[in-house]
Amino acid sequence: MQSQLRRPSLAKRRISLRRSSLIQATRDQQEVPWDLFDRLLVPIICCQAAAIILSGLLNLLRISQVSAFALFCWFVVATIGAVLFYHHLKVSAPGKAVLITGCDSPLAWRLARKLDEIGFAVFAAFPKLDGSSDAEILKDECSGRLRVLQLDVTSEVQMLEASLFIAENLPDGASGLWALLHCESFSALGELEWIPFPVLRKALDVNVLGASRLTQIMLPLIRRAHGRVIFMSSALAKIPSPVRGAHCATQAAVESLASCLKEELRPRNVDVVVVAAGELAAGTAWLSDESMIEQAKVMWKQLSEEQRHSYGEDYFEAALRSLEKFTEYPADLTPVVRCLVDATTRTFPLQRYTPVTRSEKIRTFSAEYFPRSVYDVIYSKK
Repeated sequence: MQSQLRRPSLAKRRISLRRSSLIQATRDQQEVPWDLFDRLLVPIICCQAAAIILSGLLNLLRISQVSAFALFCWFVVATIGAVLFYHHLKVSAPGKAVLITGCDSPLAWRLARKLDEIGFAVFAAFPKLDGSSDAEILKDECSGRLRVLQLDVTSEVQMLEASLFIAENLPDGASGLWALLHCESFSALGELEWIPFPVLRKALDVNVLGASRLTQIMLPLIRRAHGRVIFMSSALAKIPSPVRGAHCATQAAVESLASCLKEELRPRNVDVVVVAAGELAAGTAWLSDESMIEQAKVMWKQLSEEQRHSYGEDYFEAALRSLEKFTEYPADLTPVVRCLVDATTRTFPLQRYTPVTRSEKIRTFSAEYFPRSVYDVIYSKK
């Protein structure tokens, strides 16, 4: 059954994710700058309120008969100019160091390359460094500022060793670590009853506990540089998604952790940013055939006879095949990488970036702000 899920183009496509992911994939829709919209929304709403209040006062005091609409237009033009100037302020990259976890993934690999091009001193962390061709390619294609290191976020020993290595190899004049980018992720697939407990534990260890402990260890270096902590999350943190319930739970935990950490570190002048990527925006960066097939084999083997009979092979296969659409699209990492770069380089980063498609943005908004009954009517499947 599981062999039917395999496709012959797997090897070719996985190789292209790293070396050829620098070539932007063909896209049906142009990227929407949600970060700019998010930054402008509240100021423009305030412009409308200010225009109505000021126009009323001027008319009441017989100072001027200017209309609220005219004031609103003037305020909007001035506000957009000020916000755009504020939005595009950037820090100077030379002399600043960043740590990126999970560089064996296509997304983090490309991000490390991009930040090195900008001028950062990049520490690219690989869960398995020995024999990693990706690490060798990255070193060959980047400047001497980039260093690769072994870092499994489930190993506290490796995290402590990484912190010592970074502290000893900071750029000249750097007071600490400018940014910690949590890009390592593990997706536990399947309905909750199917997932083996060790797989659930791994998802929590990598996505939540590992990120939390690494942040604890690196915070002294980050505080010294008044830097920032950047968490990779997913739109699934807000959207209920069957067959990926465990992954939804870990992403929601990451976002809650980031929200609390932001308040805790605000007095220390340390920013905390969440980049909540959509699924189709990142394509195969999030889900591979290899991972899906391997988890399917393990899940089916560990199910009891009663469970196999209750669910049936057809239902089990159909549930997993529903995820194949996330492995079929070419990997267009541009929107997510752009947001991660912005979160690293902007002087005043947004608290949350959402590199998602229009449909994903609408669905996320509906899940957050609509009554659950309304959301279920729109999106739930019979």
